[in-house]
Amino acid sequence: MSTIDETAKELKQAEADEELKDRLEREHGELLEELRALIPGSEVLFGFLLAIRFTGQFQQLNEAQRFVYYGTLLSTAIALVMFLAPAARHRAQFREGDKERLVRSGNVEAIVGSAAAALALTGVLHLVIDLGFGMGWAAVIAAVFFAIIVWRWWGRSIHQKLQNLSRPHAPGRTAAAFGARGARAQSRVVVRTPR
Repeated sequence: MSTIDETAKELKQAEADEELKDRLEREHGELLEELRALIPGSEVLFGFLLAIRFTGQFQQLNEAQRFVYYGTLLSTAIALVMFLAPAARHRAQFREGDKERLVRSGNVEAIVGSAAAALALTGVLHLVIDLGFGMGWAAVIAAVFFAIIVWRWWGRSIHQKLQNLSRPHAPGRTAAAFGARGARAQSRVVVRTPR
């Protein structure tokens, strides 16, 4: 057994030993911390895109470039809304005792926000390259860039999950891997170890 498999097995055991409330608090904190890293970049990009709209050079964009611009602006706005939603909902539902729902919906919003940010980054790159080198180069470079984002942000994780599911005793092949019912059953089990 490799060191990576041993480490993953130890982490799964530690997660199983962690009490539900502690796990939810930790996961919620991790989610908010990740979003704190994503929000400033999206805010700067959104401000930049808004400022461009009111310059004289914006009038020189052709119809295709304006389409890319508005798509990029919309993607950036969606990313910001999704990145800010978990914190806003946490404030609105403060002390209502449904941390698991907050974490699950926040995770989905972070993924949707990341997808929108990927489109926004690709759109900005496309627009800049189109202005400098033409539509053909812009399309090729933007497509390659988007493929790199998809692979680095999601593809590797999905690939790893599929590999783990195909191995009989792989780390990550837990009740949670078999759907929501298995995840709920697993989350109810609290193992306490002597300290």
